[in-house]
Amino acid sequence: MTHDRSVPSPRTPGHYRLGLVCLGNICRSPMAEVVLRARVDDAGLAGCVDVDSCGTGGWHVGRPMDERAASVLLAGHYDPSDHRAQQYDDTWPAAHDLLLAMDADNLAELGGRSERVHLFRDHDPIGTGDDVPDPYYGGERGFEEVLAMVERTCATLVAALQREPDLGARP
Repeated sequence: MTHDRSVPSPRTPGHYRLGLVCLGNICRSPMAEVVLRARVDDAGLAGCVDVDSCGTGGWHVGRPMDERAASVLLAGHYDPSDHRAQQYDDTWPAAHDLLLAMDADNLAELGGRSERVHLFRDHDPIGTGDDVPDPYYGGERGFEEVLAMVERTCATLVAALQREPDLGARP
């Protein structure tokens, strides 16, 4: 299935807010948050693009990300140290220009696809529209695979943000 890799226009001109959503906010969505923030910074968009993440469940609220996720991020030269899990609530849709769900179950929790709610991998140049598999019950290899999906998808997202007229990279 092929999806449009554009992003909806920002609600506030010159500022964009992305929210990443998974189940517990300790593996997939925080990995994507850390990578996307780094890519946004590298693209010169840090002052106009905010990225955060949450989980649909509240089991891990306030805790750092899974040690295996943090380890894989550190090995990839990303800093996972600031993450603390938070839970999705009904304020997220209005507070974000785009919510990206990590899998179909998370997407259903958000009410399904819409202009401002997509699957994260709708923006993946490989396997678009698929789930980001949950690596929680597996080994380190699953976290490495998630990181590879996240990195290439974040590159596509940043390219889409750079095409937004008032969000282009600053000199």
